[in-house]
Amino acid sequence: MISVTDNGNGIPQAVLDKIFQPFFTTKPSGQGTGLGLSMSYEIVTKAHNGELKVENTEGEGATFKIILPI
Repeated sequence: MISVTDNGNGIPQAVLDKIFQPFFTTKPSGQGTGLGLSMSYEIVTKAHNGELKVENTEGEGATFKIILPI
């Protein structure tokens, strides 16, 4: 397992269910494609039979966990 935690504001609950969808972004038009997490999710889950999870505390930060089988 690889775990990455930030100490930002967390992910707003209103968008949390959409973060792994292709082309979803909270950035202004022209400043992001919304493909990063979507591609990462596909690589981890489909190419490596793993899991990509997010643990989020709004106002405190988020933790992304990449879990790969042995």
